[in-house]
Parts: sequence; C-alpha cells; structure tokens
Amino acid sequence: MLAGDICFDMLNITKSSVGLLIVITLNPGDFYFGSCGSKVKTILGSCVAITMWNPQKRQGGMCHFLLPSHTEANQDGLSGKYADHAVALFIQDIDRTKTTPQDYQVKVFGGGKMFPQLGRPNEFSVGDRNIVAAKDLLKRHGFQVHSEHTGEAGHRQVMLDLATGQTFVKWQPIDLVAAI
Repeated sequence: MLAGDICFDMLNITKSSVGLLIVITLNPGDFYFGSCGSKVKTILGSCVAITMWNPQKRQGGMCHFLLPSHTEANQDGLSGKYADHAVALFIQDIDRTKTTPQDYQVKVFGGGKMFPQLGRPNEFSVGDRNIVAAKDLLKRHGFQVHSEHTGEAGHRQVMLDLATGQTFVKWQPIDLVAAI
C-alpha cells in the first residue's frame, strides 16, 4: 500500500497533550512512506520489515513483506508482499523526494522461525530467506543497514517514529519446551 493510498483501517488517530498522534499499522504486504508526525508499526513472525528514515528531511517509512521475491507476472504493478517489490517501492519514494539511498538510516527486523520444532536443525526457513533477500536487495541498491534484529524463534512488534527516527522493538521468543 502506498503512502497516498492509506486505508482507514490502517490508521489510529488519538489526541494527546501535544496534538494528534497518528499511528499507521501495517499488515502483511503493506507499505508506508511519509513524514514527521506519525508512527508506523507492525507485528512480524517469519515476515521481514525494513525501516528507512532520513534525519535531514525527517521522512521515511516501513514495509512488511512476506516472501523474498515475486515469481509470476503481476498485472497490478508492485506489491509490498515481496522483498524485491517492497525495495522498489522505497526507491520510487526516494526518487520522488529527490533524496538518495545514502540519506537514509536503514534497519531490518523479523525473519523469525515460527515453528522451529517442525523443521530440521540446519533447514533454511522462509524467515532466513526473507532476511537474506532484504540484505542483498538493500546492498544492491546502495543502502547501508545500520542495525537489525532478525532470526531466532519468536515474533516481534516494531514501531518507527517518523518524528525522531527511533525504532522500538519488542521480541517474544517461542518457548520450545511448551511448543512441543
């Protein structure tokens, strides 16, 4: 989903002592790029979120993709469901705002192993493939990953504050003993 095309079910607007607080919740496959005055959040399992923030322009965004790449022709254009499309959506907005990949602080989150008890010990999971795809695509397009919280067995909640660039992560590991 593009910044100018936000669904009302993605928005949570509340009034605080300093004005309106706009929180945009991304579901799997969603994408948002905007400026100061809002927060973007999502919940991740094996999916990956990429956050980007430009400290000079105080703008950036987040994507929540499910799979590393798109394998079939898509008549509807780019989809935030795929890593390659999500990075292309970021590139479009970066070009539109006349900035460069080097202007952004980039962080990668997610790619968790959601069912570790079902896999083989050395198996390359969907989450692992998503992490590799995100890092490879970002590097290929000139982005530098500043930090990451990826892999492991568990899920994450991620929130990006577009006013400050701060990113908050809450990680919940899976209790493997209870999962068996």
